[in-house]
Amino acid sequence: MALKSYGVMKGRVIGSRPGTGPSPHYQINVVAGSTQYRVAVNVKSQLAPSELLYLVVENFQHPLTVGLSELSHGFSEVPRRPGGIALDFIRGNLFQRTQMRPLPYSVPGPDNDLNEKLNAYVQRAIDDEDATIYAFGERWGPENDQRDRYFGFLPGNGIHDIHMNQGNVGRFTEQDGVWQDGGLLLHFPAMIGSGGELLFPEQWVGVFLAFQSQAWHTDDVTGHRLTPEQPTGEEPDGRIRIVAAMVNPKGDDAGRERVTLLNTTPDTIDLKGWSIADKNKRKTILASQELSPGATALVMLSNEGAQLSNDGGIITLLDKQGLKIDGVSYTREQVARQGWTIVF
Repeated sequence: MALKSYGVMKGRVIGSRPGTGPSPHYQINVVAGSTQYRVAVNVKSQLAPSELLYLVVENFQHPLTVGLSELSHGFSEVPRRPGGIALDFIRGNLFQRTQMRPLPYSVPGPDNDLNEKLNAYVQRAIDDEDATIYAFGERWGPENDQRDRYFGFLPGNGIHDIHMNQGNVGRFTEQDGVWQDGGLLLHFPAMIGSGGELLFPEQWVGVFLAFQSQAWHTDDVTGHRLTPEQPTGEEPDGRIRIVAAMVNPKGDDAGRERVTLLNTTPDTIDLKGWSIADKNKRKTILASQELSPGATALVMLSNEGAQLSNDGGIITLLDKQGLKIDGVSYTREQVARQGWTIVF
């Protein structure tokens, strides 16, 4: 069974508390209109190893930010499907998973644990009244007769599961699902000086967390980790990389969009049966083509398979077993110049 009520809470940060105790959560107090919420962020795993995988993307660029900006403040349920604003660490191409690093929630010294890393960005959002937080996860409340245990507001209200929510083990598999991962996005608008000069550009910051016990190849329907009966074999991620794409060619896009692949391995790889998928999961199946070590291949896309939207999108490479090998995203701004190739 997936999360009961998945969505995103949009608001302004007004307070925080570090995670402590046997099941520590970093707590964030958020206000949206006249309603207060608490965002409870796991900073320690109940399963070994206890350190969470952590990544901050300080210049987060992804087409989903357009839809987020259009949301009203408060909690919004989010459809769990591709092409929208739902998060999926595996299918949404939000980041490269190899960028994540394990981090303890509390250790002596400055700026070296998860509490402190989270606090740096949350405190910045508190200090900037124009900053906006978007917290993805599962909603709880309102608890009409119960004050919030950390910040004291009434009714109790909040959102948790601010982490990857698929590929779990044991009792946590009941929370598995696709297009329902948690995360934090913070938007800091541009700062303009009194003379009209740009003091600080607009910035989106993405904060992503996962448990080391979770799997990174999961079923496309249930979100369950692939079982021993569905072996993944040698770690496939990154063997072939998407290094460039022509998204907005001159003239009609049909038949002119193309994706450039690079073989990073020391072995020749046959791409027969592999596929390119777009943000709506339409696929272009690749014909037999042997790609030598260090060589590139140009994949031409037709109207019958994957299509690259000029409004922003994602491009995913799958092997013949359907396992994700690589994935990238691009924004509307990156394809504004017709005929130019995006380099990833």
